[in-house]
Amino acid sequence: MPYTLLTPAEMGEADRLAVERSGKPSYLLMLRAGQAVADVVLNRPGDGVIDVLCGPGNNGGDGYVAARFLWEAGLKVRVWAEAAPREGSDARQAAAECPIAAAPLADYAPNPDPDSIVVDALYGAGLMRPIEGVAAAAIQAAGRSGAHVIAVDLPSGVSGATGEVLGTALKADRTVTFARKKPGHVLLPGRSFCGAIDVVDIGISDDVIAATGAKCYENVPALWRARFPEPAIDTHKYRRGHAAVVSGGPYATGAARLAALGAARAGAGAVTVLSPKAAMDVNAAHLTAVMLREAETATDIAAFIDARKVGALVYGPGLEVGEGTTGLLADLLASPHRPPALVIDASALTAFAADAAAFAELLRRHQDVGTVLTPHEGEFARMFPDIAEAQGPSKVDKARAAAKRVGAVVVYKGADTVIAEPGGRAAINAGGSPYLATAGSGDVLAGICAGLLAQGMKPFDAACAAVWIHAEAGAGFGPGLIAEDLPAALVPVLSQILRANP
Repeated sequence: MPYTLLTPAEMGEADRLAVERSGKPSYLLMLRAGQAVADVVLNRPGDGVIDVLCGPGNNGGDGYVAARFLWEAGLKVRVWAEAAPREGSDARQAAAECPIAAAPLADYAPNPDPDSIVVDALYGAGLMRPIEGVAAAAIQAAGRSGAHVIAVDLPSGVSGATGEVLGTALKADRTVTFARKKPGHVLLPGRSFCGAIDVVDIGISDDVIAATGAKCYENVPALWRARFPEPAIDTHKYRRGHAAVVSGGPYATGAARLAALGAARAGAGAVTVLSPKAAMDVNAAHLTAVMLREAETATDIAAFIDARKVGALVYGPGLEVGEGTTGLLADLLASPHRPPALVIDASALTAFAADAAAFAELLRRHQDVGTVLTPHEGEFARMFPDIAEAQGPSKVDKARAAAKRVGAVVVYKGADTVIAEPGGRAAINAGGSPYLATAGSGDVLAGICAGLLAQGMKPFDAACAAVWIHAEAGAGFGPGLIAEDLPAALVPVLSQILRANP
């Protein structure tokens, strides 16, 4: 799958397997990688000096190969090396075959020509320690120069595993990577350093990628489109699924209505707001297509779920933070008429954070319910403080750890939202818009997810689809977006999905 993301370790395994299965030398992969970088440079306008900055490893080897092909094309090329590659390595062979004598990286001085290009081949995705010393000085000089920067594999200083900047990093205008993207290309802040990304085939087959066991993906429609619900010509509203949303009290009803509208726009044929008696009038004054039912207790909600065949429930938006909220959900899950699928968001997450261990045990006991949690950064830190504070693991690793702990899908929200399931599958959403950072936006997301769950999507697929749809709607609307705009903004995005081939 072209949207698979490979960690640096998995990419290393892919390289090894490709060589083993083909019987061809590993140096051939380096030649193809260097040629791909050279091709990108050759497609740039202008004839300025090209400075190739080479590290001592395979990333530097790709740089030496690119420098040779560019020199053979008649371009003005300078090579700067931090240190000689290891004896016997592919990078050593590439350096030996490069016709340009490498100057010490410590002497690097950017070319003042505005058409100049820097090829950053210092460190790739596998970087594990902060960049400092001569390499850091060269990166900073290149960054100040204003030259067009083309990064090999990943901008030097960005971790391919986590997207974190290790010490310092060079911001690229374009990044050329091989076989598949790495998590560092889509996680922040790494994504903001990459510029445009070219993923180049260097002869590593899909079978080899699959054999690495990689379970992380970029969240694109191809990941879940084949399972996206489409109404049959003879359908009716209840066959399209019934979603329900539990409302807060009379002064906190808006969040539930936003979630309900999200579920309705996502395709649920029927959506009901379950409201306490004190909030019935205010909810009734604002609802038209969405239905309304009085429900005060877990028994009321369970009876409604059973009688009206509710397929998914949203629990949390607008609820009070306290034992009433936690106790009601615990009672509901203990009922024989608990919901088949559940989205837990907002205040419910904060309420359960007071005893996160008990909450995790509650969800693990009821894994027959397809549950999705949708915490933002603050809620995640309250629910999983030890996971959130851990140094070293990526956002993907943290989301996976949380999902495993609670036995449910976790949507770790943010500008690089990660969706993870207990079994280890994860997806990173690289789209979206800063305009989604507005009150109520997350309530709509919870509703979209519930609407898809009610139509029969599995929790991981529904969460991935909901995050992508929500992000695209926000990006499409742009400046001025408020949460009330989002349900209508879903329409062109949904049309785009349904028009596309599975």
